[in-house]
Amino acid sequence: MKKSKPSYPYNQLEAEIAIAGLHATGEYQVLRKINLDRDHRFSHKQCAGSRIALCLDTETTGLDQANDQVIELGIVAFAYDPDTAEIIGITQRYNGFEDPGLPLAREIVEITGITDEMLRGQRFDDAAVHELAAQASLVIAHNAAFDRPFVEKRFPCFADVPWGCTVTQIDWQAERLPARSLEYLLFKFGWCINAHRALDDAEGVLGLLLEQLPQSGQPVFKVVLEASAAASSRIYAVGAPFDKKELLKQRGYRWSDGSGSTPKCWWISVAEEQEQAELAFLTAQVYPQGGATGIDVRRVGPLDRFSAREG
Repeated sequence: MKKSKPSYPYNQLEAEIAIAGLHATGEYQVLRKINLDRDHRFSHKQCAGSRIALCLDTETTGLDQANDQVIELGIVAFAYDPDTAEIIGITQRYNGFEDPGLPLAREIVEITGITDEMLRGQRFDDAAVHELAAQASLVIAHNAAFDRPFVEKRFPCFADVPWGCTVTQIDWQAERLPARSLEYLLFKFGWCINAHRALDDAEGVLGLLLEQLPQSGQPVFKVVLEASAAASSRIYAVGAPFDKKELLKQRGYRWSDGSGSTPKCWWISVAEEQEQAELAFLTAQVYPQGGATGIDVRRVGPLDRFSAREG
């Protein structure tokens, strides 16, 4: 009698058995490499009112948004149900290089693995990128405050799309995840990627969006989707005492170097309804001896959030 073939390729079935055995001991955690083409977490359902969102990542010549350039762009487009926040499936991918016209710094080569030879004569496909931006209702990046200004400088069409951020629009501290790097967060959910390459990181962002938060149980994408549509307040702790630095960092504040119209101080973005609670925290914990009159609050809408215009 002929035996039926297993549903997995034989080596895949062996791997699944080995993984199950390791997990059963309670002494091992196995990391799976993100493979979105075989990911069972997509709903693949029919949805007449579905929309398109983009997960995006960049590699750049440096950190200076005014003078450095994007050298690699990775985008993963996916369909979702705007009513339930279910992620239906991937619709398109884009990955491209662009020659910045000058040699890369050694540290950029070491971090990304991108070389001058890989970039020589390369240019982004403007038509393909514009097409993706035109169909998107949302762009999501891991640290959108870094990626958005770079991308908008090269592709101004992205200024017309709201952006979301998997770093700042989720309260990772409340979910008992103290670090916010993409590699760390994926690791805690049992995944790994080839970090610091644009398309791999963009796929890692989508892999993260497909998860549920460990404490609240909320779908990651649903939290980001709701936060990206809401107005927010950007609060600047101007003149905060130096000895409050660690307290502010633990609270999620970031340092601004004073470039553009942004004051040189610690700042945080919060939902508009959380503004009063944050001001109360600053008054009680950061400025207990007075000085809170230096606090600056600016309202930010969905289209400007994370852009250079937000400052």
